[in-house]
Amino acid sequence: MNAPAQHMSPGQWALLILLAFLWGCSFLFMGIAARELPTFTIVLVRVGLAALILIPVVYALGHRLPSTLRFWQPFFVMAILNNVIPFWLIVTSQRQIASGLASVLNATTPVFTLLVAQIFGSDERLSANKLAGVILGIAGVAVLVGPEAMFGRASSVLGMMCMLGAALGYAFSGLWGRRLRGHPPLVSAASQLICSTLILLPLTLVIDRPGSLPVPSMEAIFALVGLAALATALAYVVFFRIMAVSGSNNVMLVTLLIPVFAIPLGAWKLGEVLLPRHFAGAAIIALSLLVIDGRLLAFARRGGEIA
Repeated sequence: MNAPAQHMSPGQWALLILLAFLWGCSFLFMGIAARELPTFTIVLVRVGLAALILIPVVYALGHRLPSTLRFWQPFFVMAILNNVIPFWLIVTSQRQIASGLASVLNATTPVFTLLVAQIFGSDERLSANKLAGVILGIAGVAVLVGPEAMFGRASSVLGMMCMLGAALGYAFSGLWGRRLRGHPPLVSAASQLICSTLILLPLTLVIDRPGSLPVPSMEAIFALVGLAALATALAYVVFFRIMAVSGSNNVMLVTLLIPVFAIPLGAWKLGEVLLPRHFAGAAIIALSLLVIDGRLLAFARRGGEIA
């Protein structure tokens, strides 16, 4: 059964909205950077600069990074599942579909997380509300993807599949992340970003050959800095703060709020337009997450009691 959602104060709601804004901006930043820079270069700058920012924060708060190879090994796996693969897929996706649509598909992450946990790592039985939420989530994706799969451009379908693949990667990272519970969350974040940088550096040098690339515009540079400093480093700090004071159930709500910022930002800066079926699919996915979360049913029960 779901743990009951903790009551959130106005300050905690403000943090949640801030996190949604930061991650909503990440889709805008990636959309801008993708106009001028290859994919691995964007992802490397994102994780590398964010790591440089978080390392001194870790030590300033009195923590230490892992000191032996044995302790670093699980962070390398986490880096692949939570940073390298998802970030690469997201940037690849945004070369084909609107950033607002990408943010909506990203909201399927809790649905995939539930499925992965049930199949690979959970002893908890799939409750009725969770099963209903999964079915609703799949229906929402079908509304988003279905017509494109039959009549649309192949590149659009590829972009949506890449975004769903990123959501699935995040789901597996959540399962693997249980092995890291003994580490302070900020140490885990910094460590996986360091490992991501080490993995991506040789790939970027060989595949993208950044030394031969033209100098990007100031707009692209600012987008990269914003992606690393705001949407990654600062977002991790805010995320773990919410986790500490509000619990994991409340953090999941951020996936509902990200499109609220990503869609208008994409329309404003990137000239993107979403179709009515995209908003319909987003509404179905949002409903699925509320059903999985359990607070929608709890609210209905409270209303019944009052009546």
